[in-house]
Amino acid sequence: MFSQELISKFENTPTPFYYYDTELLNKTLQTLKKAVDKYGYFVHYAVKANANPEILKIISSYGFGADCVSGNEVSMAIKCGFPASKVVFAGVGKSDAEIITALKNEIFCFNCESIQEIEVINQLASNMGKTANIALRLNPGIDAHTNKCINTGLEDSKFGINFNLMEDVVKQVVKMSNIKLIGLHFHIGSQILDPEPYRLLCIRSNEMQQKLESMGLSLPEINLGGGLGVDYYNPDQNPIPDFESLIDLINKNLIQKSEQRVHFEFGRAVVAQCGTMIARVLYTKKASKTTFAIVDAGFNDLVRPALYGSYHKIENLSTKSQDVENYDIVGPICESTDVFAQGYQLPQTKRGDLIAFRSAGAYGEIMASRYNLRDFAKSYFFNQEK
Repeated sequence: MFSQELISKFENTPTPFYYYDTELLNKTLQTLKKAVDKYGYFVHYAVKANANPEILKIISSYGFGADCVSGNEVSMAIKCGFPASKVVFAGVGKSDAEIITALKNEIFCFNCESIQEIEVINQLASNMGKTANIALRLNPGIDAHTNKCINTGLEDSKFGINFNLMEDVVKQVVKMSNIKLIGLHFHIGSQILDPEPYRLLCIRSNEMQQKLESMGLSLPEINLGGGLGVDYYNPDQNPIPDFESLIDLINKNLIQKSEQRVHFEFGRAVVAQCGTMIARVLYTKKASKTTFAIVDAGFNDLVRPALYGSYHKIENLSTKSQDVENYDIVGPICESTDVFAQGYQLPQTKRGDLIAFRSAGAYGEIMASRYNLRDFAKSYFFNQEK
């Protein structure tokens, strides 16, 4: 992926830093747009995956909307070019201040996760003389077969409204004077590689729509969420997810009513592969059972391995040596969980070598912290500092 010319530029850049391949990002967005335009579907980019302003501006230029999970994400999305009329606001715990921010900006829709939340939105909208569009986020009880930390569609998940409560919730919502119920919303998890959960979600959505029709309701918007995974093991062979196959599967299995719009909320699938975290080896040292490669990036810069036990492909960019060794690749944070990989095979590695952590465009920079009072890593686009 990296030319020698680019690696030479990396050598002169203080580490750690995030590098973004905007050419790949644009190719990914073009592929996604072609897949959804085929059926007239609509995408809201999940801002939580990466909220770098330059990334957001590129994505908004394709006419996509934004899926936000905080008031600050709503404000940032609009600032970076997403029209408020294409912004949706999800999240199980929206504060009053965040709701007011969204109402002031007149966003497209609140994806709501409890009757109490809807009551609060109704009251705040009444105070402001506004009507809030909402979709009910329903919990379909589907196992997405992904990491338990990001599996959100099970019955005991904190997210969404239990399907068995839907009828009672709807009866209450339609009586609220400052609420307009416009759709259903689902999100069953993240890093989903098996298409079967999406097929089951379509069936579940069809059942729920039939239930609503029996109550005399036909809603114009259906939001199936996101969650499509990426290939962390082979980022060069599979740099762009297979959006087309997923969208075709949805079209085959979802019953879409006349005049009804179908929405998606892709995040990771859009930005993961365009981002790489670049670090430098500080030291190597032998232990009784392993060799450590200690780099200058820590879990404050890329937390996924420590938080989820997640895998990132790791490359030594500074050597072409064919002699390999197994390393525990660790950071400088004063925590034993500051480990990127154990027993990972790399060419013989030495102090000063550049190490690339691939597929870091999603949930890398956005989840960074200043733990141990470490500085935030900078971000670069074709080596242009941002």
